[in-house]
Amino acid sequence: MKFPRRAFMPLAVAAAALPAVPGVAWAQAYPSRPVRIVVGFPAGGATDIMARLMGEWLTERLGQQFLIDNKPGASGNMGTESVAKAPADGYTLLQVVTPAAINATLYSNLNFDFMRDIAPVIYLARLAYVVVVHPSVPATTLPELIAYAKANPGKINYGSAGQGTPQNIACELFKMMTGVNLVHVPYRGGAPAVADLVSGHLQVIFAPVSEAIQHIKSGKLRALAVTTATRLDVLPDVPTVAEFVPGYEASGFGGVGAPRNTPAEIIDRLNKELNAGLADSKIKGRIVELGGTVTGGSPAEFGTIISDATEKWAKVIKFAGVKAE
Repeated sequence: MKFPRRAFMPLAVAAAALPAVPGVAWAQAYPSRPVRIVVGFPAGGATDIMARLMGEWLTERLGQQFLIDNKPGASGNMGTESVAKAPADGYTLLQVVTPAAINATLYSNLNFDFMRDIAPVIYLARLAYVVVVHPSVPATTLPELIAYAKANPGKINYGSAGQGTPQNIACELFKMMTGVNLVHVPYRGGAPAVADLVSGHLQVIFAPVSEAIQHIKSGKLRALAVTTATRLDVLPDVPTVAEFVPGYEASGFGGVGAPRNTPAEIIDRLNKELNAGLADSKIKGRIVELGGTVTGGSPAEFGTIISDATEKWAKVIKFAGVKAE
């Protein structure tokens, strides 16, 4: 599936045309006090863990504390809004994840425009989901699940962390491309959904790898496929959905953003230091354990990732009629 990149222009402007003043002197003095990295989700999840990894790295490299500030609420919107309205001085950053691209379409009354108000800094990692079923489901491969679902329309329940979450949208894309009829059961968070799948109250979840991998290894859940375009190092024997459903791809992303008009020199310095962190074997290994693939790159490249995802998920949300809770 190919999607247009019309939405890239605002991000390209934010990434490439940031003000050049006050110049190199400001960047050399930065940071002169602690920096907050706002995470719009509770502590302990993959998003929070990745932010803490990079915060520790920046603290060591730049000699000032980079503190994690968890601001959960409204699928990350509360945290994003706080950063969008913060001073553009480099002392408030945002952990940017997939819901930011989804929320642009899902919510019609936001007090910010993500693509206008947040400047991309770096694309840290591509994040995978894994299609897992309860062992009672008579399917050991994805084609068998599709056949079973088509033979039992409306009788198979899939869980997610809530309406409009990446797990929900990833499964709706699967439904859209295969024509299967699965019933959505939203939960308030991924952990309770996975717990109900383990208990047999659900049949399938498109789960974050970090939430499902221990259950897969213990045999409590059966992994049928991963949602990324290529197989994962952490689950090398599990095929991709695209091996059976050509063109399917539903990876998430993790990265860092800053308020628009943050000086280009500060954006560039953070980008340079974070790219160096992604080359560190300890950080890289931890991201792989979380089901991620290290990426890195320039601010403009991250802008393209965000705009492409925003376009892509807008089509799925409108097709499936997904509404915010």
